[in-house]
Amino acid sequence: MFHSVQPSSLASKEASYNTSGGRRAKAEVSIRLSTELIQVKKRLIIAIDGPVGSGKSTVARRVAEMLEYKVLDSGAMYRAVAWKALCERIPLDSPEQLAGLASRVHIDLVPRDGKQRVILNGEDITEWIRTPDVSHAASVVAVVPGVRHPLVAEQQRAGAEGGVVMEGRDIGSVVFPHADLKIYLDASPEARAQRRWQELHEKGEASDPLIVLAGVLERDRRDREREVSPLVRAADAVLVDNTAMDAEETARVIVLLAREKTKAAAG
Repeated sequence: MFHSVQPSSLASKEASYNTSGGRRAKAEVSIRLSTELIQVKKRLIIAIDGPVGSGKSTVARRVAEMLEYKVLDSGAMYRAVAWKALCERIPLDSPEQLAGLASRVHIDLVPRDGKQRVILNGEDITEWIRTPDVSHAASVVAVVPGVRHPLVAEQQRAGAEGGVVMEGRDIGSVVFPHADLKIYLDASPEARAQRRWQELHEKGEASDPLIVLAGVLERDRRDREREVSPLVRAADAVLVDNTAMDAEETARVIVLLAREKTKAAAG
């Protein structure tokens, strides 16, 4: 756990060494405390935004592993609420009922065996929230203010101290507009559709590639045209096009950018 070093603390320690005439000791204390300050600064808030199929979740997890940060998948939180709404047959066109649902569920994102598990009210629902039906429902649920407000507040609380990689569609533009590093991850619609098709295929869910592509394009339209927190590239976000890169290569690019930010912050 990193801790902050107060200026008054530094001054008092230097004074005690000055009275003893220990210049060398004073220098050693200053160097040690400067190192602590650098450690504090290097715990960045990294925001990764992008459209469906851009690989945000996989890349964010890998970046967090390489930097020894925690990861927060905001999309998983909306998917969890959407899954619960479908289970309880709550109408997706009822903002009041959806808001009520969001206020009474408890969602935990727990790292386990190298993966992030989604726990809703104590139940692991990780494997159930990646279906096309839940994906569609999540895109509807995510625009309801009564759902967004409590989830955004939780995301802000979880990432406030830094040392976190957060991914979604509005992290850099809404949740953390002052993030230390903002990434807009993108790829061609065809590449993103291929990834979605491969994901479904690996789960044993048969799908037509053309239908998957149409779904990706429709999801893009909904995400970009929604009134509440639309998908946009923040003005200060770095565009990373990973059409021709795999998740590992993409993660390494982002880690390089993060380390450059760390060096710049350290002076």
